[in-house]
Amino acid sequence: MTNPVFEVVRTVLAVREFQEKPIPDEVVHRIVEAGHLTASSINLQPWHFVLVRHRNTLRELGAMINTGRYIAAAAIAIVVAYEKESEYGISDASRAIQSMVLTAWADGVGSNWTGFAGMEGVRAKVGLPETYDVVAVIPFGYPMRAIGKGKKKRKPLAQVVSAERFGLSYE
Repeated sequence: MTNPVFEVVRTVLAVREFQEKPIPDEVVHRIVEAGHLTASSINLQPWHFVLVRHRNTLRELGAMINTGRYIAAAAIAIVVAYEKESEYGISDASRAIQSMVLTAWADGVGSNWTGFAGMEGVRAKVGLPETYDVVAVIPFGYPMRAIGKGKKKRKPLAQVVSAERFGLSYE
C-alpha cells in the first residue's frame, strides 16, 4: 500500500528555478493553511506568515537574502516569522515551513528555505512588528524543469539511525 505523505517526503527536492506561471489561488490557500494547521507547542501558534505576490517586493526580498536571490523569480513567497519571546517560536515556525513545503510539493509546486533568522530588513519590508523575528523566506513556484523526483543523495540509513543507543544497529 502506498502512503501519499511518505511519497511526498521521499520525492521533495529544493527548487531554485521557477516557471513564469501563477499558482492558482486554491493552491496558495492550501499552502498557507498547511502552515496555519501545523501542530504547535501548547497550541501557542507563535508564528505569523506574510504572503508576498507583488513582483517588485519579490525582487526586493531576493536582493536582501544572499542565499535566496531566486526569490525574485518565484510566483509567491511566504515570509515566516515568530514571536521573539516564545521559547517554542523557532521550532513551531520550522514545523510550519515543512508543512507548507510538503503541501506545495504535493500540488507540483516547488520551494526552498532561504535565509535564517536575524533578517531585520525583511521584517521591516513586510511591516512585521519588532516583537517578531523572521526565520525564513520561502519562495514558491512551478519548477522550471523536470527534476528527478526521489533521486536523493543520502547517507545509508545505518549511518544516521541507531536503535536504543547511539551506535547500536537499527537494521
